[in-house]
Amino acid sequence: MIHIGCHLSISKGFYKAVQEALSIDANTFQFFTRNPRGGNAKDLDLEDIKKLNELMKQNHFAPILAHAPYTMNLCSSKPDIREFAKNMLKDDLERLKYIPNSLYNFHPGSHTGQGVEKSIEQIIDALNETITNDTETWILLETMSGKGTEVGRSFEEMKQIIDRVQYNKIGLCLDSCHLYSSGYDIVNDLDGVIEEIDQRIGIDRVKAFHLNDSKHELGSNKDRHELIGKGKIGLEAIVNIITHPKLSHIPFILETPNDVEGHGEEIKMLKYSLSAD
Repeated sequence: MIHIGCHLSISKGFYKAVQEALSIDANTFQFFTRNPRGGNAKDLDLEDIKKLNELMKQNHFAPILAHAPYTMNLCSSKPDIREFAKNMLKDDLERLKYIPNSLYNFHPGSHTGQGVEKSIEQIIDALNETITNDTETWILLETMSGKGTEVGRSFEEMKQIIDRVQYNKIGLCLDSCHLYSSGYDIVNDLDGVIEEIDQRIGIDRVKAFHLNDSKHELGSNKDRHELIGKGKIGLEAIVNIITHPKLSHIPFILETPNDVEGHGEEIKMLKYSLSAD
């Protein structure tokens, strides 16, 4: 079974989000753990979460993806921002203990001028301070497009982080737009890209995939998502990703510039393309 969903609001609760996912024929979804620009998280409603889990089980949902706010920068050059990010990470992981069948995704961060090497050290330190032997949730580094001072633009940078985190709870969330923009040719050499991930990091570490077309060319280092089939990656390449034998079991999340109804149309288009094959 292929699992496809999109980003949904949980402002009205998780149960409502699952119902909304089902209304567009989705069987997974992504949500922000708190306001994407940071701030405090809302109290969890345990009864709502109980209903969430029941409905997900009934409809054979894949793991859902919790996305950290964009302000969480574990490698800022400013110590107070790093401390703020670390506290946010700890709080999010504590809250996710109550949401089974969930994954946690975050952008590795921006080095803000201090260089990649030092920033990678800071990310590793923060993760080792936060992740314990009791951590149940898989924490996913999202592959980035390489704009500005972003960390995580290459598999080598991701490998440096993953190899030095003490506990085995670190994986990857791939992003089609980001991969393409950072120079990985998923259109003409998807097998080669997958093989490189497997050789460098291990394909078993890939736990989720953001599906986006790209407004810009291969290697542009520009993070501009486009509707599926409307950009430089194209529908055929996206379908090849979804059906790749080493990826087809993971949740795929649409992050295209669309509303929920539009994401439903994209899901319908993708499923039609899968059935046509």
